[in-house]
Amino acid sequence: MVEGGKGIRREGGLSRRPSALRRTWLFVAGADREAQIRALEAGADVLVPDLEDFTPPEMRPQGRELIVALMDACRQRGIIAAVRINPLEGDGPADLAAVMRGRPDCVLLPKTVKAASVVSLERELIRFEIQLGIAHGHTEIVPNIETAAGLVAAGAIAVASHRISACMVATEDMAADLGAERGRDGIELHHVRSRFLIDCTAAGVVAIDSPYTFSDVEGAQADARFARRLGYRSKSAVLPSHVQAINAVLTPGEADVAQARRFVDAFETARAAGKDRVEVDGSLVEVPTYTNAKRLIVRYEALRRFEPS
Repeated sequence: MVEGGKGIRREGGLSRRPSALRRTWLFVAGADREAQIRALEAGADVLVPDLEDFTPPEMRPQGRELIVALMDACRQRGIIAAVRINPLEGDGPADLAAVMRGRPDCVLLPKTVKAASVVSLERELIRFEIQLGIAHGHTEIVPNIETAAGLVAAGAIAVASHRISACMVATEDMAADLGAERGRDGIELHHVRSRFLIDCTAAGVVAIDSPYTFSDVEGAQADARFARRLGYRSKSAVLPSHVQAINAVLTPGEADVAQARRFVDAFETARAAGKDRVEVDGSLVEVPTYTNAKRLIVRYEALRRFEPS
């Protein structure tokens, strides 16, 4: 198992990147083939063609067919093949009937405000898995928390199904629901992002941070650094140009790993000498610091296994 997420799943001898190691979730329009081709080359760990806000209702039938083909293209590149459907009270059932033929790794459920919606989606997924001969439990569920009501219920939503590998928090819909004024510093959503991370951590699922919805790469990088400071290790994106910057921020660097190894070595030496702490590089290394350092090293080594050879 990878700490903080589901274990590696085996499919046809290939490993599916665990949820804890999915740094970037890139959204793309469900019915825009050219945009999907560009998105495949962006370097995202997960690609999310969207049949909801990114696809007008009249284009959804075309988008569903494109997404089925896109999922095969994702898997050929080692990308997690996801899809965001519409709510089950709307076009969601028609979306599922089409896209399940592509055997999606994850289905994102928009505007989730209650655990019952997750249970309803799971019931539909079981039906399609049986009908299409897909392994039971293959399809993960990722609820999208986009409103104040959803945020308040996030803890209950996150544990509504064993299929939930992660939950995602929104930017624009959340800000609109709150009546907040948007800014590049994102200060209006700081509390939302902190609370959401706490609820997901307590539930034992990966928290996916909200996307940076301005166009500048520097801002996206700064926003990812802020998310990492809070504790996030996974982030959504709506522009392919942001993916590499986010990946770089959410991947431990050589300097980070070298420092973590110094912390681990020094603390273990101190413990062997009967001491409870040690000072390294100006930091006081105690048990929590030592544990975090070991966690960073494990993450670094795990991510390296998924790098292109």
